[in-house]
Amino acid sequence: MKFSKINSGEIRKDFTRFKYAYLMVLPVLAYYIIFHYWPMYGAVIAFKDFTPARGILKSPWVGLTNFIAFFNSYYFLRVLKNTLVISVTQLVFGFPAPIILALLINEVSFSPAKRIIQTLTYLPYFVSLVVVCGIIIDFSQTDGLFNWIRGLFGYKHVALLTVPSFFVPIFVTSGIWQHIGWNSIIYLAALTSINPELYEAAIVDGAGRFKQAIHITLPGIIPTIVVLLILRVGHIMNVGFEKILLLYNSSVMDVADVISTYVYRKGLLEFNWSFSSAVGLFNSCINFILLVLVNKISALISETSLW
Repeated sequence: MKFSKINSGEIRKDFTRFKYAYLMVLPVLAYYIIFHYWPMYGAVIAFKDFTPARGILKSPWVGLTNFIAFFNSYYFLRVLKNTLVISVTQLVFGFPAPIILALLINEVSFSPAKRIIQTLTYLPYFVSLVVVCGIIIDFSQTDGLFNWIRGLFGYKHVALLTVPSFFVPIFVTSGIWQHIGWNSIIYLAALTSINPELYEAAIVDGAGRFKQAIHITLPGIIPTIVVLLILRVGHIMNVGFEKILLLYNSSVMDVADVISTYVYRKGLLEFNWSFSSAVGLFNSCINFILLVLVNKISALISETSLW
């Protein structure tokens, strides 16, 4: 009892001392409670036959019916496969890209050139996704820039976004182009924490720039890379439906339709809220399991983990 009184007194003292800091946190806390935690209650409609007229509480329970319907659906294997293909491709090619960029920028000793490179790579991130997709669609037309480049190598002009084999490469490479600069910021920040004396010792030992990067720079940011990789794997089932919706068409539906676009069609276009909630809940559960699993593996192998 005495311990709890001391604790409460310390808490009150801390609140009094840093009251303005706590006030600044309140809007952020309110945002997450209102828009992230409170809506979790609505996930219960995945187990109900929900209709707006009855509301969540009065809608009848149907158990796992919606989940079984999704697993038996014609689209289940297609959307699951497409989601994994796009996510894994993004992970394999997109995740290392900002790391490589950060390492290259770190090797540039001329400050004005370094700032110019950083600015040019950051800019695409601030361009609206709608504008980016419009550019991709224009460049992918039969008379677009991509076909002009392909023509230089003797390839025929085709509407690239209507060819299934081109959709994933275009989707992934455009995403890398848009986010590589912004995602490199955290790695550049991590590079500043590396002790400069390590580089001095390496130079004395005769190590060149390449060996310094391999044996000092890269190991110095490994903890940051591991943490971000864990977080990325925890979102591997999430492929943003906005970009997919803006780029895909009936010709590439077999390779472009993912879980998020399927949820969009079932929930907002067909008004099947319970079914779409079940699909979304299934997606979130897979992400959670992967996050816990990869975090556990990372803790055992590298001793770096989220918890």
